Amino acid sequence: MKAPALLLTALVALATAAPGMAAPKNVTDPSLPRSVPADGGAVSVSWTDPAQFSEIKYSGNRWESERGTWVTQLATYLRDEAGQRLARGQTLDVTISDIDRAGRYEPTVRSGMNDIRIVKDLYPPRMTLTFTLKGADGQVVAEGERKLVDHAFLMGTQINNTDNLRYEKRLIDDWLRKEFRSGAALTATP
Repeated sequence: MKAPALLLTALVALATAAPGMAAPKNVTDPSLPRSVPADGGAVSVSWTDPAQFSEIKYSGNRWESERGTWVTQLATYLRDEAGQRLARGQTLDVTISDIDRAGRYEPTVRSGMNDIRIVKDLYPPRMTLTFTLKGADGQVVAEGERKLVDHAFLMGTQINNTDNLRYEKRLIDDWLRKEFRSGAALTATP
């Protein structure tokens, strides 16, 4: 009588623990979406294959760079922040074609240190994106490709020192501030 109850308890515990034991997310997983939903807003953000991003190819530790949902987090941040800067009726389509996060995984002689990202000014955050901004009438107001880089990313005040994507988000903020002013887009200039 006690064995079936113990077995049932073990099965229930295993079933509730299984979702927490799922494999960690991997940004290069082909089954993951390559865009964030517009959520009824005016901004859509998509991205090309993350396996081709500089972050994955040149990070020094491909396996650590693939871990997590950082591409989706940056795309969501871009969508939300850009949506606040558009004039009424404008729409913005952005495609991210490359991301290189701040820092690198440098080779070390010490065992177990391969998963530590070294952040120094030699490795600034970079992002390449293309965008199309349309006015309320559907006409293209601005479009182009932007290669963003922040060589001074370690200077200045950090508002959120615990955010692993703080340098990349500031890069996005700087681009939006330069590209869009007070709800009106600037004309596209390379």
